[in-house]
Amino acid sequence: MNFRPLVFFCLLLFNLQCQIKTGIEHPSNAAFVALGLEEITIEELQQGYLSGEFSVREVVQAYLGRIEAIDIDPNGPELNSVITINSEAIDIATRMDTQLLQSVKDVLPPLFGIPVLLKDNIDTKEGMPNTAGARAMAESRPYRDAFIVKQLREAGAIILGKTNLSEWANFHSSFSSSGWSGLGGQTKNPYDPSRSPCGSSAGSGVAASANLAMFTIGTETNGSITCPANANGLVGIKPTVGLLSRSGIIPISYTQDTPGPMTRTVRDAAIALSAMIGIDSTDKKTLASEAYLKTDYLAYLNQNLLQGARIGVYNGPRGRHFRVDTLFNSRLRDLEQAGAILIELDQISQENPGGNSYQIMLYEFKDGLNKYFRSLGENTPVNDLNDLILQTLNDPVEMRYFDHDRLLRAQAKGPITEPDYEQALSELNRKTKTEGIDRVMNMHDLDVIISITGGPAWKIDLINGDNFGLSSSSPAARSGYPNITVPMGQIENLPVGMSFFGRAWDEAKLIGYAYAFEQMTQARFAPHLE
Repeated sequence: MNFRPLVFFCLLLFNLQCQIKTGIEHPSNAAFVALGLEEITIEELQQGYLSGEFSVREVVQAYLGRIEAIDIDPNGPELNSVITINSEAIDIATRMDTQLLQSVKDVLPPLFGIPVLLKDNIDTKEGMPNTAGARAMAESRPYRDAFIVKQLREAGAIILGKTNLSEWANFHSSFSSSGWSGLGGQTKNPYDPSRSPCGSSAGSGVAASANLAMFTIGTETNGSITCPANANGLVGIKPTVGLLSRSGIIPISYTQDTPGPMTRTVRDAAIALSAMIGIDSTDKKTLASEAYLKTDYLAYLNQNLLQGARIGVYNGPRGRHFRVDTLFNSRLRDLEQAGAILIELDQISQENPGGNSYQIMLYEFKDGLNKYFRSLGENTPVNDLNDLILQTLNDPVEMRYFDHDRLLRAQAKGPITEPDYEQALSELNRKTKTEGIDRVMNMHDLDVIISITGGPAWKIDLINGDNFGLSSSSPAARSGYPNITVPMGQIENLPVGMSFFGRAWDEAKLIGYAYAFEQMTQARFAPHLE
């Protein structure tokens, strides 16, 4: 049936300002519901385009209406996950409808007409600010797309806007609240708005789970994709560092940073990841990925893959939350019934690499941030890290809750040519790779390592800050190796995830295991939003 409500022809979205908090009238959520877009997949949406069930324009309008009703309207949940809307989105969608009419309609580009939201630390060329959530960056407007944004556009994606985040990707203060930024305020969990969305890609996690876009893009240094995926009932892929370019992304750590997709299904995650890969001469880390690039990760989906698989069970997060342990143990039994062979792992790294990782991040944050500010040219609103510190410390909004001590600690570091940096980097690689994940996987002949991703979301607390409780993100994050989170169940209507990680460039294999687990458990459930 063809649903095309006439109400959309009188919308005022053509004049939508770039900053979303403008008070301009938006459409309601009615069209989104009428079109049946909730929990729809990439392939289902594209089939709807091919069959004429709906147009790209009305789909984009429906998603924008959904954002207004669910994310902004004070009479709704007011999740506060979207910080900026792309004022060109409807015009782009209209042009794509023309392309669709003129094209051969049996094959579409992999992301044709797919609405996507980006974390607000990723450059776009449409005039949208790229702020990292910082008030000092409110008017920072890059003049070109980040490499992964260019890849998404070439695949046919429509950038709807930008998502709120933990300010500076949660590297501004050692005491913070996930999903809070000085510019965007506090993002809320869609399953319970009183609870944390978790991680610096909080807005991306909430927006994907609440069906405010087909999928979203987050970034991770340590846990910033996997944690919001866990708390928001999503599939999140933190790829090997270097599989996806970081050029045009506000950095923390050259060693650990990576973007990645956040979706509601493994299949959609595989499609999104396939569209973003590519060698980028401006990010030398991507040069190492050439031999491992897969043009289509869908080819690796196999629901029977668990039979005979040797799976390491990392016990680091166990013993901290009995209800999470109970759920995890039940999933281990499911894996065994599917034919998997489970091997217990009490530790992965023989030495604690946490101190090395933190020191590297301080050095690289200063170096990378100063380079990013210079890349903006003469119109940069911030000259360097020292200038950022001065602007931040004199801003009462920025200083209301948090002291931004990590900015100060990073500024105190010297250049990355210092011996202390080089030594920390060498030790990190040894502890996390050759004597970490590589060692245990080789020792036990493992195909994959699994673990609890995290616990149920905690209450938002701007007085006492975050309470992470448990996490398994560090082994993969510090080594730069891949990690995929998949929903494994719920505790009191709050989702909890399972993580799959392995060796460098193991994305195809991990996607296969994650898919098999997803198909066996079917644990994803949508938040109830009114």
